[in-house]
Amino acid sequence: MENTDIKTIQWFPGHMAKTRRAIAANIKLVDAVAELIDARTPMSSRNPEIDSLTASKPRIVLLNKCDLADPKATEAWVEYFKKENVTALAVDCKSGKGINKLMPALKSTVLKPLMDKRSKNGMTGAPVRMMILGIPNVGKSSLINKLAGSKRTKVEDRPGVTRVKQWVKLRDNTELLDMPGVLWPKFEDQSAAIRLAFTGAISDDILDIETLAMKLLVYLHENYPNSIRERYKAELSDDDSGFDMLCKVGKKRGMIISGGEINTERAAITVLDEFRSGKLGRITLELPSEGEA
Repeated sequence: MENTDIKTIQWFPGHMAKTRRAIAANIKLVDAVAELIDARTPMSSRNPEIDSLTASKPRIVLLNKCDLADPKATEAWVEYFKKENVTALAVDCKSGKGINKLMPALKSTVLKPLMDKRSKNGMTGAPVRMMILGIPNVGKSSLINKLAGSKRTKVEDRPGVTRVKQWVKLRDNTELLDMPGVLWPKFEDQSAAIRLAFTGAISDDILDIETLAMKLLVYLHENYPNSIRERYKAELSDDDSGFDMLCKVGKKRGMIISGGEINTERAAITVLDEFRSGKLGRITLELPSEGEA
């Protein structure tokens, strides 16, 4: 029998509580904050606690993994942040796309009052210090490595790798403070938690991946139907349940086990992996109107 329910998602490892305290303790050491969010889930991947922890500092938002997101949706999000008086850039930290715009935007726009003040006081040699924040697996280490021009921080495709803060000096008299990824202790909005689970920001180890894949297939069928048709050659209908869709994908991929049953676990892993790697196309999971609501 199909199980369409997913247990309430709560994921707050002990080191994340420590990070929250560390952000508050170190925010006074920096001039600005660069907040990385996932371009596929711009609102869900924003940590509401960071707003209060960094309220006193100028901020620039980086919509990372833009090469995996729907480009029209990303443009809408950049415009949304602009209306909120927040500078936002679409970037891809792995390829380096858009990264060259970060420091100019930081110094000429976000930190312009500070830079003007330093220039007036003859402090042009003072370094610019920026804290890098974001939820787990959003690309902070990849960003720092691109900016530094070398592999300075550990990068892994699993959430929660960075466990301690680390300073990285750049060639242009800029210093970056990398903080471990931090989620909030309780997801008030479970739909946001599920979107984060789709992208891999929450460890698969605590989830029912078959149910998660079913929910993702239902979303894709409703919003990006060609992604399933073109990748798996599977024809889905509005009458199909998530379980039906998962079985169709598994059948098309030849994932048959003894007795002719579909290996739905293997199919679920395939769907999630191929979504996360962009093999299903450029997909965004929420739009500004949803975030504002």
